[in-house]
Amino acid sequence: MIVVEPATARYESAEGAPANEEHLLERISALENRLGRLTAKLDRGLDLLLRQAQNSHFDRALVKALVGLLTDDGLIQGERLERLWVVRCQKDAEAQLESERREELRLKILVHYQGQESIAFEQCLNEGFLFIDDEQPGRGIRSLQRAAEIARDNAPLLYFLGEHFFKAGKTKRAQSYLARAYELSPGDRRVSLLLGLTYADRGDTERARTLLTSATRLGGSTFAAHYGLGRLFVVEEKWRQALHEFKLALASKASPEAHYALGCLYYQMCRDALAARHLRKALEMDETYGEAFYVLGLISERAGQKELAQEYFEKAGHGAVVRKTAPAKNKRQNSGAALSAPLFRQSLANSRGLITGGDRRLAEALRRDALSACSLASSDGGR
Repeated sequence: MIVVEPATARYESAEGAPANEEHLLERISALENRLGRLTAKLDRGLDLLLRQAQNSHFDRALVKALVGLLTDDGLIQGERLERLWVVRCQKDAEAQLESERREELRLKILVHYQGQESIAFEQCLNEGFLFIDDEQPGRGIRSLQRAAEIARDNAPLLYFLGEHFFKAGKTKRAQSYLARAYELSPGDRRVSLLLGLTYADRGDTERARTLLTSATRLGGSTFAAHYGLGRLFVVEEKWRQALHEFKLALASKASPEAHYALGCLYYQMCRDALAARHLRKALEMDETYGEAFYVLGLISERAGQKELAQEYFEKAGHGAVVRKTAPAKNKRQNSGAALSAPLFRQSLANSRGLITGGDRRLAEALRRDALSACSLASSDGGR
């Protein structure tokens, strides 16, 4: 096949080439111009960052010099100030993380709502979280409670309210919300853990045992769950089972409270050498643990070491403790109370107040551990 090309075609292509080249050159010039402006902005931003870094360095140097001067004059304690500063930074970081967690939860609650009153529900929900962020938790929780009345099947909202009341130590109100959340999400180990602890605190041992066991099987092998199960066995005076759970609690989290609980249990079982060992470990971790000193005094007293027992009692903060021996006719009546460790006396007499009653320090440690475990579970979807 023969292709015939007009003679004028060669001149048209020759003329079109310079036009295309000029267009490309214009685009390249425009890109170079924009790149130059971007580079200039980056230079100015970098310069600003460097200046801020220098100012921060000078400010820190000034503060350190001022702290050193005040420390030398004896007006402040440098180490104490440093510790307070670290604690404050940690609190600010925790507050920021908590705020981000609440925002994620707010969006999750909105996604779960399927009702017809979406405008009223969203208004109450947003209002509640805004009040909480504005450090008005009372008004915020009341708004969220109104939202929960609109959406009675919103499990994330019910759990949040239950967790709030659990944190505040209001176990009865926490239980009402957590029970509704458990009906909707029985596989959520956060709900199982907190609800189990509230049932245990109010004396419902059967439900508490089921829920706490479920929390451990779902991956919630926490100090709180195992300690709670151990306390339930203490109420029933099943000392071997209680010992097993307390050991698991210590394995989950080595803490002064865990060692103290084991020490009390060994004292209860008349295994004083092991009890003293765990109580001394608790004091190694916290030398101000007065309750541990007190149980060591009871151990020494039972061994007939009166002077050593009195020394431990004084270290416990009880001062000059005068312990009267019961009359012979009452010794049998008082033998059980005498052998009962201080941690278990309330639970043996009354199963109510098992978690938040009695030993305040251990109850607070238990509450913190449970809430910490729930926070970690939140990042895994609560399962």
